[in-house]
Amino acid sequence: MPDGAALPPETFHVDDRTVACDGGPLGHPRVFLHIEEHEVVCPYCSRVYILNEGAGHGGH
Repeated sequence: MPDGAALPPETFHVDDRTVACDGGPLGHPRVFLHIEEHEVVCPYCSRVYILNEGAGHGGH
C-alpha cells in the first residue's frame, strides 16, 4: 500500500439488524445503527456492518 493511502474500513458480518459501534481502539461515542436492507456504515469510523444471509428476520 503506498504511503499515505487510507486503509479500507473494517467490515463485520452480523446476525442482527441493530448493531452497536464504539469505534474499537480508535474510539468514538457508542452509536446504535439499524440495518435497513443489507448493510450500514458507521458515520463516525466508517466501519461496515453487513447482515448475514437469512439473518435479521426475527422479532428483534
